[in-house]
Amino acid sequence: MLLLAIFLFSCSDKKKDASIEKSTTKNQIQSPKFQSILDSTDVKGAILIYDFEKNSYYSNDFEWAQTGKLPASTYKIPNSIIALETRVVENDSTLFKWDGQERGLKIWEQDLIFRDAFHFSCVPCYQDVARRIGAERMNTYLNKLEYGDMKVDTTTVDLFWLKGESKINQFQQIDFLKRFYEKELPISERTYEITNRMMVIEENNVFTLRGKTGWSIRNGNNNGWFVGYLEKENNTYFFAANVEPKSKFNQDHFITIRKVVVFEALKQLSILD
Repeated sequence: MLLLAIFLFSCSDKKKDASIEKSTTKNQIQSPKFQSILDSTDVKGAILIYDFEKNSYYSNDFEWAQTGKLPASTYKIPNSIIALETRVVENDSTLFKWDGQERGLKIWEQDLIFRDAFHFSCVPCYQDVARRIGAERMNTYLNKLEYGDMKVDTTTVDLFWLKGESKINQFQQIDFLKRFYEKELPISERTYEITNRMMVIEENNVFTLRGKTGWSIRNGNNNGWFVGYLEKENNTYFFAANVEPKSKFNQDHFITIRKVVVFEALKQLSILD
């Protein structure tokens, strides 16, 4: 299983140490252990976790968490919602035929159903979806969904989440996911059910994990996301990690680390064993 493999990663000290955590505001708790997790993986940035029941945020760097970044492929969540609402895509089994052209990654060079396009993060597939939605409808739905600060026009409709001036911060990512989870978004039950199903990364008898990664490059700087939420017992934990490499960039390392740091933080809070 995904988590079993990633949990082989080990930090030097995973035990929760409440004595070094301090409250910054009534519901924001500084967690130095999160910073240790990032330091041990040679990345900089912030891990932000929101405990739904306690209405509390945990992070190593609340300032970073409030700084907007390109959403990259985390935008596939709202993009999927808009595609389903506009019926540009009928359901998660809608087929995207490969035209035989090179797509950047071999895993994209095949026919893909919508659900697999989401999990394989097929950029060309979602660019096609965005073009069919169009700039006007995209902006209309983005306003309805209140998703970050996206800059969309006819020239950027298939790239705005990867390049340009669009931005969303970690608090906004969690706010959007929380409103989705609580069914407060102005979308149909059908769209909610399909998107909710598509977002599942892992489901077992202990928890259900939903989320999406993202990766953008701006001015030569790599920036990575992992956003989502974990349902366990009678509580839900929302997360948004945003990280950048500290030293020489290693693509394979960076792909994995975006998820690893979140899982380690969840373990640090005793949410995962």
